[in-house]
Amino acid sequence: MNAKKFWMLALVMMIGVSAFAGEATQFWRCELDDDATEAQVVAHAGEWLKAAKKLDGGANLEVYIYFPVAVNATGEMDMMYVLVAPSFEEWGKFWDAYPGSPAAEIEREGYEMVVCPDSVLWESVKVK
Repeated sequence: MNAKKFWMLALVMMIGVSAFAGEATQFWRCELDDDATEAQVVAHAGEWLKAAKKLDGGANLEVYIYFPVAVNATGEMDMMYVLVAPSFEEWGKFWDAYPGSPAAEIEREGYEMVVCPDSVLWESVKVK
């Protein structure tokens, strides 16, 4: 393959990958302290998000909290905390800036209300 064809193919592949790149979505399985209310958890998450948006890569973050309504059993999970970044690039910049930040301190303050021992990072692709 000559160099011209190689670079044209590379350009097409880069355009195709970026066209289908999804959001970076991180889910945490969380347990609530017996005394914590949903309203307190949501307020704390709002405070955290406000601080997180000030970090590099954090401006476009979104946070969702999922509380189960009707389930047979959730195991060791009272809620799911979901962080969405529009791209893995922004997610990476955010997590690089996170340690020692005001948002990290707000997270530590919330350990009295909620504990989220494990998480998983997914690529989410919106179906149109």
